[in-house]
Amino acid sequence: MRRHRSAKIVATLGPSSADEATVRALFETGVDVFRLNFSHASHAEHRARHALVRTVEDAVGRPVGILADLQGPKLRIGKFQDGQVALVQGQRFTLTLGQEPGDETRAPVPHPEIFAALAPGAEILLDDGKVRLRVAACGPDHAETVVVTPGGLSDRKGLNLPGVTLPIDSVTRKDREDLAFALDLGVDWVALSFVQRPEDIKTARRLVPEDMAIVAKLEKPAALDCLEEVVALSDAIMVARGDLGVELAPEEVPAAQKRIVRAAREAGKPVVVATQMLDSMMNAPSPTRAEASDVATAVYDGADALMLSGESAAGRYPIEAVAMMNRIVEHVERDPSHRRYVHWQRQNPEATTADAITAAARQVAETLGAAAIVTYTSSGSTALRAARERPPVPILVLTPDRGTARRLALLWGVHCVHTDDATGFTDMVEKACTQALASGHAAPGERIVITAGVPFGTPGTTNALRIARVQSAED
Repeated sequence: MRRHRSAKIVATLGPSSADEATVRALFETGVDVFRLNFSHASHAEHRARHALVRTVEDAVGRPVGILADLQGPKLRIGKFQDGQVALVQGQRFTLTLGQEPGDETRAPVPHPEIFAALAPGAEILLDDGKVRLRVAACGPDHAETVVVTPGGLSDRKGLNLPGVTLPIDSVTRKDREDLAFALDLGVDWVALSFVQRPEDIKTARRLVPEDMAIVAKLEKPAALDCLEEVVALSDAIMVARGDLGVELAPEEVPAAQKRIVRAAREAGKPVVVATQMLDSMMNAPSPTRAEASDVATAVYDGADALMLSGESAAGRYPIEAVAMMNRIVEHVERDPSHRRYVHWQRQNPEATTADAITAAARQVAETLGAAAIVTYTSSGSTALRAARERPPVPILVLTPDRGTARRLALLWGVHCVHTDDATGFTDMVEKACTQALASGHAAPGERIVITAGVPFGTPGTTNALRIARVQSAED
C-alpha cells in the first residue's frame, strides 16, 4: 500500500481507537506510526494496543512503527480543602512545601526542587498558564507570590516555571518503569518528555539498548538554549507545542517551531510537529481553516511527520482526522511552491562516500526523471541520508531488518520493505526492480536509481550507485 505523500502521520491510540477495526482503518487512511501515550492508560491497555498494531501490520504486510511516549516529570500543586479556590488579581498567595491541603491563601507543592530554583521576580504558571503568579519572596520551603492573572484553581493542576531550568531528572521513577515495559513490548521509538539539557538525553541513553531510537520532545524553552547539542544527541526531535506554548508567549511559538525544524533538518534527524494540529476535530468532523493552515505550514517547513494526539486517541472523529491530515499533506505536496521550499532548504552533503553517493542518487533521479530511488540499508543510516536530500521522487528502502523497517516509517519520503539483502550486483538490481514494480513505485520501462553498500550485508558501507530500467513481471 503506497502513500502518495512524503510527510508521515503519527496517531495516538486511546479509548477512541482501541479495537482492531479502528486501528486498521487508521492505518489504511494514512497512519504510518502509532503512539502509545504513557501519561494515560495502564500497562495492560498499552500491551493490548501494541498487539493490535502488530496484528494489523501482519494483515497488511507493511512495517508499522510504534512510539512509546514517556510522561516525564509532571510538576503539580497538591489538593485544596474544598477541592478548588478562586484567586483574584493582586492578592497574596503562598506556595508551601508539603502535602497539607490548601485554601484561598495557600497551596501545597510537593516538589522541593521548585523552591530551590525560585528567585524573587520569577513567574509561576498554574493550570497551563490560566493562572499566573509572581514571586515576591521565597525560601527553601515556601514562596510568597502575588496573583498577576486571576482565575479558578483546583486540585493537582500543573505548574510551570518559564525561563527556569529545574534541577530534576527528566526520567522519573514512573518513566523508568514504563520504559522497561515498553522495551519488553518491543517498541520502535521512545519519546523523552521535558528535555531541558543534553544531559537528559545522555541519561536516557544509559537506560536503553544501543540500537533504541530516542525522540527528544522539546517542550521547555530551556532546551532552545542548547538546541544543536540536544539535536546531535537525539535520533529524532518532536516539537511539542502544547507545553512549549505554556512557557513561551503565543507569538514566540511559530518562530521556535521553525527554528527547531530547521536545526533537525540540518542535522539530518527526523522531526515531528505535534499538539493541537486538528484540535477542533475532537468534537467536529472538519477542522478550522486555521488548523488546516497550521498543518500545511509544517509540511512547507519540511517536517518529517505530523502528529495527532487527542484527535485520534479520545476524539469523536479519529478516522476523519487522519483522513483530513492526509488530504492536507497531499494537497500541499502537489503545490509547485512546495518543491521550491524543499529545494531552498536542502542541506549540503557531508564529505563522506555515503553522503556523496546519496546526493548523486538524488541528482541522477532528477536529471533522468527516474521513478524512484531504491536504497538498501541494514541500520537505516543510508535511508536517513536519502531523506535528508529531500529528492523529488519516492525513496524505496529495502532492509533485512524488520526493526529498521518499522523505525524508518517515521522518515520523510520513505517506503520500507522488509526483504532479504542482496547477494550480488545482479541480485541487487533484480530485487530493486521487482520491489519497485510490486509496490507501485515504478512501471515497466521506467528507470530507478539504486544505492547499496559493497560488500553486501555490511552496515555503513554505502558506496555503489546503479541505474536500472524496470521490466514487466513477465519479462
